[in-house]
Amino acid sequence: MGTGLAILRKRWENFKQSQIQPLLSIKKELKKKSKDLKDSFVSITELPLKDQQLIYQIKECTRQKNRNNVMRTMAYYDFYCRHPEIHWAFLGHMVSRNSGWNMTDLKGELLSRLLSEKEQQDYFRFLERGNWLIFQDVYPQFLLYEESLKRQTKLFYLLPYFYVSVFMQTLWNYFWDYGDCYLLAIGLVINEQSYLEKRVIQNAFYQKTVLKTIEFKLQDILSLNQILFPCYQEDKRGFEKPPELIGQTLYHFVSLHERILLGKRLYTLLFGHSDVLKRISQWAAKHVHTGSRKDYWPHLFNDVKESVPGTSYEQQIKNCQLKPGAKRLYSPSLLHSWSNVQHEEAEVGDWFEDWKIIYYLINLKEEVDGEILHDYCKTLEKIEFAIMAQEKLFPSST
Repeated sequence: MGTGLAILRKRWENFKQSQIQPLLSIKKELKKKSKDLKDSFVSITELPLKDQQLIYQIKECTRQKNRNNVMRTMAYYDFYCRHPEIHWAFLGHMVSRNSGWNMTDLKGELLSRLLSEKEQQDYFRFLERGNWLIFQDVYPQFLLYEESLKRQTKLFYLLPYFYVSVFMQTLWNYFWDYGDCYLLAIGLVINEQSYLEKRVIQNAFYQKTVLKTIEFKLQDILSLNQILFPCYQEDKRGFEKPPELIGQTLYHFVSLHERILLGKRLYTLLFGHSDVLKRISQWAAKHVHTGSRKDYWPHLFNDVKESVPGTSYEQQIKNCQLKPGAKRLYSPSLLHSWSNVQHEEAEVGDWFEDWKIIYYLINLKEEVDGEILHDYCKTLEKIEFAIMAQEKLFPSST
């Protein structure tokens, strides 16, 4: 009994040192920063010319790379290759790949048969707006970090000029001082999901056109809530074979709490085991993001349409394999599916209000089961059955 108590006491002391003290430090800094910003914020024209020029350069670079999902996704990856200590950059890259696949699904073999043209457009605008908003918020943070490294001094006092939350200014300063990759990555998860909450999830337009219509109409069969990470695989001869898929499913998309927890689980999947990270990194390095699901499963998807237009749909797949004589599912590239969108400026305002949000930073070190293949295969089959049912019920719509 005494030995057991000693072990528990040691674990508690380790926990306090590794997690409680950082949280207390971050809490103290957040309260201080929230007050200081209100008192000390100055016009951009009052900044040194060097800082003004840097702000302009970062905004312009962000704008250039924020034209579409393909460019954003590769910008995340390129930055991660330069700075692998910024874990969120790779997490953002892999999740953004999934956003691109969801966008092209709307024009692909399956969902284009289920959704009207207007529903496709509304759904795309919803996905695109979220993808665009996150990039224009997080990428300036990355570039400012990169410039800080070049100058060998912290430049995070400039984050307010990009309308970045005081929450992230505090986390970046902490990361610079202590190098805690986990805290920064989860801080970015919290920040980006909180940033989207009022701008997209609670936005009246998207509530009406997407969240209260399409999601509930197709909530059991849409693949929006499945995030897939392909893991590189080779056969015995050393040739690449279709990747293993791991991932997570989100069941309550409109819940900020659930989206943050999903982000933490996805982070654990990526960075919890070095061999998994290596295999996902290998796959990402070998496969440029196009938005087509052919990127990871060319045996099942093709970016060229193989089926005959205007014909009724017949089941093509079983257990994620084509049935004998079946055609591959059409999954177009993003640049052939959607034109670039001219976005309205992002709504300003800091989401940070309650310091208790930092509790999400606690690392419970839980194991995450990445098994998703069965659910993903069943999702594809459900969509096929929904298409065939709709064509029988509403034959004029085919």
